[in-house]
Amino acid sequence: MAGLKTTLAAVLLLAVTGIAAPPAAAASLVEVTAFGDNPGGMRMHVYVPDSHPARPAVVVAMHGCGGSGPGFYSGSEFASLADRYGFLVIYPSAQQEAGFGKCFDTWSDAAKHRGGGSDPVSIVSMVTYAEQHYGADPDRVFATGSSSGGMMTNEMLALYPDVFRAGAAFMGVPFDCFAGAADYPPGTSKCTGGSMNRTPQQWGDAVRQAYPGYSGPRPRVQLWHGTADTLVPYSLLQEEIEQWTDVFGLSQAPTATDTPQPGWQRRRYGDTVEAYSIQGAGHSLPSTGMAAQAIAFFGLAGTVTDPAGSCAVTATVSAWNTGLTENLTITNTGSAPIDGWSLAFTLPAGQRVTSGWGATYSPVSGQVTARNAAYNPVLAPNASTTIGFQATHTGDPAAPTAFALNGTTCSVR
Repeated sequence: MAGLKTTLAAVLLLAVTGIAAPPAAAASLVEVTAFGDNPGGMRMHVYVPDSHPARPAVVVAMHGCGGSGPGFYSGSEFASLADRYGFLVIYPSAQQEAGFGKCFDTWSDAAKHRGGGSDPVSIVSMVTYAEQHYGADPDRVFATGSSSGGMMTNEMLALYPDVFRAGAAFMGVPFDCFAGAADYPPGTSKCTGGSMNRTPQQWGDAVRQAYPGYSGPRPRVQLWHGTADTLVPYSLLQEEIEQWTDVFGLSQAPTATDTPQPGWQRRRYGDTVEAYSIQGAGHSLPSTGMAAQAIAFFGLAGTVTDPAGSCAVTATVSAWNTGLTENLTITNTGSAPIDGWSLAFTLPAGQRVTSGWGATYSPVSGQVTARNAAYNPVLAPNASTTIGFQATHTGDPAAPTAFALNGTTCSVR
């Protein structure tokens, strides 16, 4: 009886705090401490999903200034998409102090030449380690990142076109935008000062000079930027477009434009470059559903279409002066069971989770991911589960307007 009481008490504690033990067989983030040549002094974490093919693809996912690999793992959807599609994710952690915390080196001379040293060489060592120790497929290696990580994405595609097959840069800048360490960080930079304007050929020449004599295929490029971004100005999206269209010998005029989701304007330049303008978004990407679009661009998933038939979420908020509680009912509207789930959503500015139930919540503000508790990982077709949290707010108690379950956008009821 005493053992039963102890067990019940533990379950109640987990329900109140939201701190739930993961399933015993669940994949986890692992640090690799000796991965090869590491002139950038970087740290490497890798996420290997429980189910993956013998030769899995690799996605290198890079954080913004002041962040870390484990932080980007917790705050983005790439790990849940890896669970769904069976690719590995490498999360590098930058160690260069640059006024905004630790940032990826995209400014030094060493970082602008293939094999020159610094962070790019360290990242390639991580990829080689994954190929040698996890059997990763060298023909399916991809790069993505946010802010400083988006800048490094462009860097890696320019320096190592024979290593990476495609990249998705969120809130980045063109390769060779920063004129040395004195031109960094973004808050005091000529690159990000709002007046950077070079010709497409000048931008393209910078990429071609990074690996002189290279004549092989170039990686496809996907670019993302918020129209209200003031830290890394939205105008730099056009400079990125000019750089990569010149590298591919494409016209500056898009071959197609569309709106994949409300507020997302996409311009396509042939089948090698595409650019997303996110209306009204500041320096806050990627948000819900964008990682899934990047993974689809890489060819690691089917085309991302309206998946309203696979999941639905109902959000109910009860608010008071500076606090609120929110219940989220998640419904599997698909025809197959879901075994292990994570629900991603973005809290309105000023909201911060203080406790939760039915799931673990990380991080506690901004783009949050709720991962199933040990007792509710399975959602049968047409089945629902209700989770929730308590939060503080500074004036906006609204519920999130978009949700993604295991990387798939849900309808909101």
